[in-house]
Amino acid sequence: MGERRYHEGRFIGSSKRFERSRRDRRGRVFYRRELCSRQKRGGDVGKSCAGRTTKVMAIADRDGLPLAITIAPGNRHDSILTQRTLEAAFVDKLAPRMIGDKAWDNKPLQEELANKYEIELIAPLRGGKRPSQRKQDGRSLRRSRRRWKVERLFAWLKRYRRIATRWERKSVNYLGFLHLGCIMILLRHF
Repeated sequence: MGERRYHEGRFIGSSKRFERSRRDRRGRVFYRRELCSRQKRGGDVGKSCAGRTTKVMAIADRDGLPLAITIAPGNRHDSILTQRTLEAAFVDKLAPRMIGDKAWDNKPLQEELANKYEIELIAPLRGGKRPSQRKQDGRSLRRSRRRWKVERLFAWLKRYRRIATRWERKSVNYLGFLHLGCIMILLRHF
């Protein structure tokens, strides 16, 4: 290759453009990488085990069609977000029974749903360190097997690229795309 020689403050053989760009860079205070930290930001973004995420809560009917949808930071518990999801319903009257997962197995939430909304909550008993103390008959547990229809709703929503990954900084824009996805699903089935 040859030897690089140093003469009058610069290497001989290197381009002046390269030297000038390096010299100009030394005087700057901020670099581009320092201004854009590549972190997910915006409203309704919270830390979870998967990183910074947004939680999507939905209520579906027996056919898996959306009745309500809302978003929240990823670090919020499901049972806390139930009230906001019920208020965001697309329909006036919700079904008399709701099927939830183990996170919804708590007595205050079930009493609130029964008193305020006249909804019976069907949630499987939670185990682990603090197992549930309530009794449950087999009929309601058989109904909880149909929970896959709610998961199918999320699969239908994730088919749309704009919903699968949240690119919007503002949470209202993302919620708008979720509503648009729900409209597309409802139009496809009617």
